[in-house]
Amino acid sequence: MAEASTASRKRPAPDGTGPSAAAAAPAAKKRARYQFASIDDYEKLEEIGEGAYGVVFKARHRRTGEEFAVKLIRGSGGGGPDRAAALREAGCLAACRGHPSIVQIKDVATSEATGDLFIVMELAGSSLRDWLITRRFPEDQARAFMRQLLDAAKKLHGTRTLHRDIKPENILLVPGAGGGALKLCDFGCATPMREPYPEGRVGTMQYCSPEQLMGSRSYGAAVDMWALGCVMAELLSGQPLFEASTEEEVLEQIEDLRDEFDAIGLHVFDVLPELSQAGREVLAGLLRFDPEERLTAADALEHRWFTEDAKPAAVAKAEHPGFVPLLSAA
Repeated sequence: MAEASTASRKRPAPDGTGPSAAAAAPAAKKRARYQFASIDDYEKLEEIGEGAYGVVFKARHRRTGEEFAVKLIRGSGGGGPDRAAALREAGCLAACRGHPSIVQIKDVATSEATGDLFIVMELAGSSLRDWLITRRFPEDQARAFMRQLLDAAKKLHGTRTLHRDIKPENILLVPGAGGGALKLCDFGCATPMREPYPEGRVGTMQYCSPEQLMGSRSYGAAVDMWALGCVMAELLSGQPLFEASTEEEVLEQIEDLRDEFDAIGLHVFDVLPELSQAGREVLAGLLRFDPEERLTAADALEHRWFTEDAKPAAVAKAEHPGFVPLLSAA
């Protein structure tokens, strides 16, 4: 499970888990208490990921022998257990249960000794980031991957859930036929849709939308679509689309891309000479500066890049020279 992000992100605020929410429920209709599994039923094998708010380890169920990924949620600053965050993340995962391109939650376990909550998930593949370190993907493979990720986003948004931290570190690649299968994971920043959001920017700034970077707390599914555009560009080039150390620098790079697109249109993607015209249209649609103009997951999947055979771009092919930024040099 990919959890080792170096970019800073803020922990979302608890969502409807306080005493007031419980008091609002009719007294005559008490909710059935969820029976948590015991973490003692699992044997810890090895740590496979760690981040600011949690650690993920491989574990084996003592009775069945089946292996899982188990995530312990920590509080802000690496403090004690954050039960509200664990329950929110588990709830968002449960809402998407059954989709092949979203990691599957299996159970929620607790430690009787510490009170910690653990999310038990399927054990699947390694981080897409690990693969991008040494390669980029040709258009056909990038299209197959984007079809899976967009379908996952369609499911996610259909449950009125935002991921808010889509990036290669939070996508698992399971090797197999057709180049393998992708699975969206790490729902630590996920939240039910509700505006405005009480917290500031969450997620990893290089994949955050311009509206998030400008401080908006009222946004929708378009923030995930922007992140998917960044991932698509990275699949094709092998390098992150935006590389900067501050939010202001990332936003400046985004504005440069917007201005260049306004000036020359799809030719802004001439640095990806093997990308077809249809592929450029999808990439441009995901990276629209205005969230109202950005493609939705459902609309993107209906684009001809996915529904028709792709045709080569009408530009000369050349050996890939390594990563060339999509932004013109100043």
